Amino acid sequence: MNKTLEAADGRIAADTAMGPVTLLVADLDGMTAYYRDAVTLQVLGAEGDTVTLGRAGRPIVVLTHEPSLRHAARGAAGLYHTAILFESQAALAAALYSVARHAPGTFTGSADHLVSQAFYFTDPEGNGVELYWDRARTEWSWTHGQVEMSTLFLDPNAFLQEHLTAEALAGGTAADAASVGHVHLSVGDVATARAFYVDALGFDSTASLGDTALFVSAGGYHHHMAMNVWQSRGAGPRMPALGLGRIDLALPDADALGALGERLRDHGFAVRDDGRTLAFDDPWRNALHATVA
Repeated sequence: MNKTLEAADGRIAADTAMGPVTLLVADLDGMTAYYRDAVTLQVLGAEGDTVTLGRAGRPIVVLTHEPSLRHAARGAAGLYHTAILFESQAALAAALYSVARHAPGTFTGSADHLVSQAFYFTDPEGNGVELYWDRARTEWSWTHGQVEMSTLFLDPNAFLQEHLTAEALAGGTAADAASVGHVHLSVGDVATARAFYVDALGFDSTASLGDTALFVSAGGYHHHMAMNVWQSRGAGPRMPALGLGRIDLALPDADALGALGERLRDHGFAVRDDGRTLAFDDPWRNALHATVA
């Protein structure tokens, strides 16, 4: 579908991708060490109170020092996890092995989701992290526009035995590309999330779990974003706190960016536009920025 038709039918551009996730942190050195040494991201830049980490020159996590802030109250809206997508099982295995060596206490679980294999962690300041690898799109199963996903047992030790190579152990995958594959949020209710992320922002709904979780994407991906109420049902707008600072979206061109801004305004959402970036908040004051990739 061409971009003009996408804009006309209220959908976000198919080539939309996730940009970096900004985290507001209390311990900049400690958090930098976790994402660099354990998660195997590289420091791409450090300026003042901000450190940018990523892979192959692509920013993934931006850490901003905000020592005056405190953690949000239990049950608040915000980040559920940042999901980092690796392009090979070997690179994912290397990252999994690295976290097991450097920060084993941060591991919280693993699962085969049919579309992907995923390992879950909680960073030193309580932010969720997913490290995952996608199966080929030809192996995904769709029914009436909904992708089949599940939560099947995935043994991390068996995964390492099968995919951790000598090359990876020697650092051979350290420069392999990775990216933010999706971002999962804790929200107050799914109906409001659908009204914003599907109706206004223009993502397609790809899966839902009743009134507890919603998965959305652009261009037929299994999900670029998800929202759940598992720990946050009824949560209201966020107050300033450590944790999620901002989510970035990368759109393919200026037309797609302009159409997004018009759609958000038409649905009654405030948009700040400096000519290069659209800045706006979701109903829980999770900050989003959209730019041209």
